[in-house]
Amino acid sequence: MELKLTDDGGVVLDDGKPVFVDDDGKDLPVDVPGLFAKVKELNGEAAKHRQARNDAAKALKAFEGLDAEKAREALETVANLDAKKLIDAGEVDKVKTEISKAYEEKLAQATSDLEAREARIRDLTIGNAFRTSEVMTKLTIPADIAEVYFGNRFVVEDGKPVGYDGENRIMSKSNPGEVAGFDEALGVMIDSYANRDAILRAGASGSGSKGGGQAGAKKLGDMTDAEKAEFIDQHGYEAFSKLAYQS
Repeated sequence: MELKLTDDGGVVLDDGKPVFVDDDGKDLPVDVPGLFAKVKELNGEAAKHRQARNDAAKALKAFEGLDAEKAREALETVANLDAKKLIDAGEVDKVKTEISKAYEEKLAQATSDLEAREARIRDLTIGNAFRTSEVMTKLTIPADIAEVYFGNRFVVEDGKPVGYDGENRIMSKSNPGEVAGFDEALGVMIDSYANRDAILRAGASGSGSKGGGQAGAKKLGDMTDAEKAEFIDQHGYEAFSKLAYQS
């Protein structure tokens, strides 16, 4: 799926929504606010399932495997037994085992449901970030292919995709001290990709490309955030790092 662009490189909109072209060549307007609302809804559902899982675990520990239905059946059985048969350790252990097994199955199901919802939230958040990223307009590969290669380096934190380099977050160079946004983090990954030139469109700059000179560039301390972002777009992150060092 690719972002549909006008002849001059602008994004085609349909009723205010960016238009993508699917694999069959059909136009597909994407409701970005709707997608984020869906992610927020799923986050809420995931929190409820997480609480249900915790409650189930607490209940299992507190009652040590006791179940109301099984306990009722046990009392009815006891009423028909004499004192000697009551002390049948084997039967008591069997009841405890069955009850414990039932609770463990419920806990496992709650955990599985939670993991499935969290995976869906991740797919929606990160997948949408790739589909709507400005960086993708400068690459020769579609968003779904880029997601396959680079997507596993993003983690959803507080509802937003955060890029990682190994175990470390990718920090912003245009806004020192802050975590890099999706486009900036993806640009860093592309810069370090061994076959970077093979996936960049001809003449593309920024988002990982390192073309262009630095003549007339200001010192880092004299640049606004907008100028820093423009410098990175024109000259690449490596050049910006050198500028930061020289300042």
